[in-house]
Amino acid sequence: MEDSMIVELYWARSEQAIEESDRKYGRYCLSIARSIVELEEDAEECVNDTWLRSWNAMPPQRPGVLSAFFGKITRNLSLDRWRKNRAAKRGGSQVEVALLELEDCLPDRNTPERHLEAAETARVISDFLRTQPELDRTLFVRRYFHLESLAALEARFGLTEGQVKSRLHRTRKRLRHILEEEGAGL
Repeated sequence: MEDSMIVELYWARSEQAIEESDRKYGRYCLSIARSIVELEEDAEECVNDTWLRSWNAMPPQRPGVLSAFFGKITRNLSLDRWRKNRAAKRGGSQVEVALLELEDCLPDRNTPERHLEAAETARVISDFLRTQPELDRTLFVRRYFHLESLAALEARFGLTEGQVKSRLHRTRKRLRHILEEEGAGL
């Protein structure tokens, strides 16, 4: 089913919208959730919560790219679940490692202008990623948006751990340079 038809089902308040969303994007969302939370049950719950959150968001929202819309919701719900689980038991996981790798690139968010800066930083990052070679861009998004492990990236792209780490490091270095040039809160 076409994305526009799925959105129309949400707007019509048809429960078929959830069925069609799960049929078309369930595996995609589950892969995002699995890369963030440790337990399969938590991943499945995050995906189910994605459909509920989408139901509540449409209307008034009418997303243009449904996969990105669902992916972002799943990612945010999974990160919330990860934080909740982490609060219960402290320790360094794959998600924490990935987020720490990006820490040096991002501006401090504890300022009054943080929402404006966040939007500007997001624009700069998006513009930057559009200029990167496809493999570097894909590795970056899969590591830092989908929070995939290095091992998963190695297997997916047929690279060694050193190659993945090196490409990500060079991309982060280029991004930091661009963010500094743009004055994006650094």
